[in-house]
Parts: sequence; C-alpha cells; structure tokens
Amino acid sequence: MATVRRQIVATVQNGLLRPGADATYADGDDASWMQVDWPAMTRRVEVLGRWVNTVDTGGADKPALIYIHGLGGNWQNWLLSIPPLMRTHRVVAMDLPGFGLSELPGEAISIQGYARVVDALCDMLGIEAAAVVGNSMGGFIGAELALSLPTRVERLVLVSAAGLSIEDQPREPLLGAARLLSANARYFIERRDLVVRRPRLRRAALQTVIRYPEKLSVPLTWELLSGVGKPGYVDALDALMSYSFRERLAEIAMPVLIVWGRNDMLVPVSDSRRFEELIGENARRVVFDDTGHAPMIERPTRFNELLRAFVSGETVPEAGVTGVHAA
Repeated sequence: MATVRRQIVATVQNGLLRPGADATYADGDDASWMQVDWPAMTRRVEVLGRWVNTVDTGGADKPALIYIHGLGGNWQNWLLSIPPLMRTHRVVAMDLPGFGLSELPGEAISIQGYARVVDALCDMLGIEAAAVVGNSMGGFIGAELALSLPTRVERLVLVSAAGLSIEDQPREPLLGAARLLSANARYFIERRDLVVRRPRLRRAALQTVIRYPEKLSVPLTWELLSGVGKPGYVDALDALMSYSFRERLAEIAMPVLIVWGRNDMLVPVSDSRRFEELIGENARRVVFDDTGHAPMIERPTRFNELLRAFVSGETVPEAGVTGVHAA
C-alpha cells in the first residue's frame, strides 16, 4: 500500500509541476512522415489465423528493426521514428491484435501470446532476427520475446516499459476504469477533430501520457488518437496485470537499452532502475528530463539519435547526443 501511495503522489506531482516545454520538446518535423507513401508499405498479413495490419519499409538486405506499440496505441506511435531509421534498416511496425486495424487474436489476449504474434510475423516476413523496440506494453512484449525466443532478438530497447510496478496496482479499480473508458470511446471518437484542434483539449486528453500535449502538432495528435476505442483494450490491460517475468529478467543476454521519461505518469521512472538491476550488466539506462511516457514522440530527435547509435552497436549510445546522459 505504501508503494501505491508513493506512486500516486509522484503521479500528481508530475502532472501538476510542469515548468513549460523547452525548445527541444516536440521537435519532430511532420513533413518527415507526411511525405512518406505509407499505403505502399502497409498490408494485412495473416498471422496465427488472424489479420495483422503491418507496415514494412522493405529491404531484405538491411538489418531489421521492429517497433511494438503500447496499450491503447497503434503503429502510428512510431511515425516520428520510422522515417529516419528506414534509411538504414528494414523497419516493421504493426498494430497488435485487437488494436489499430488488426483483428482480435484467436485466443485470449496475453503478453506471451503477443510475443508469439511478433515471432510468427517475423517468420511470415522472412526476418530471422531483429532489433526490437517496445513502448509501455510493447516493452513488456519485447522483453518476453527476448526471454522466450532469444535468437529472434539481437538488441532490445525498453521505452517506458510495463511489467514491474503494474504488479502493485489495485486490479479491479483499474479494470473498472478501463471498461468505463471503452464504453465511452465512441463519444470521444466522434469529437476527435475538436479535441486535436484545441490545445487545452489535447492536454486534457493526453496529459497522462504526454508531458506537454499542447505542443504536439494537430496532424500527429490526430494519428495518435486514432488508437482510441479498440476492442483489445480492456483484455490487454488485464493481461498486463496477470503476468510477471520479474524473476526471469536476468536471463536476457543481448544488449538492452532502457529509455524513460523522468516525468512518466503511467510507469514510474523508478521502474527503469529496477529493469536495469534485474537484467544486469548488459542493460544501459538513460532518462530524458521533463518528458512523459512517450519519449519517441516527445523528444523524437534525441530519441532517434540514441536509437540509431544503439542499434549500430555503439556501447555508449548516448555519447554525443544532446540532452542525453546515462542515468
């Protein structure tokens, strides 16, 4: 109970104490993703008997990079990261089953099941091994993939990953709130245009995820909110709270980069240190100041430079990246 109380206090402080975004916050260029021919790279792939909406930038001769979104997200969560990395990598991003434009899975949603989907998708695309990048629930899934199928994962990036402090959360209040949100999702979706065009409404809608939602562009916010109201939301939250891999994290042997926002309101920054301790010496942790739950959206230039250095094999990927230092 004391742990939960501390997390609530930290959440309130992170939400209320906002000094104002600096010049490097939300510095992504919309042109970088709006000029990409996404339909040409998007297709539905049958995976384990269900259709999975998948973006694949192609290039079998390039090293593979797989992005996994979080709870309530979709592949568009990576819009600011795919274009700069696809120059050197074959980038794959999917809508997890039950989210985005993907069908619900044929079995009950679980973290292990999602890891099997990623593995099967790699088989379908002819990808033997890849660097895997997961945000929030996607980090949980990426770590499970690294544990259950380690030859599939060359390098692992955990971005504000779920899987640790979620164990301490009261189950029914969270699931009840999730059911309420799902029940009212249509009302929100019908008013999405109004929300994205008004900075105060953007802040109200996204402030638990994004540190300064009012700084995001209208087109980007529209894409991010397209993940709202999908049928997998409640069951995926249940899956997050029903599975633990804490005792197995030391088995992860490949290089791991842990990236967190210091002001994350959903998964406390203290989890980043715990991940580092549990995984061991092959894990390296960096924390972005004045940043929330989605560093790749909030600090895209910084995040992409760090990611590029890490997947290229640099042992100190934060070296030379402005605003980044080992935590």
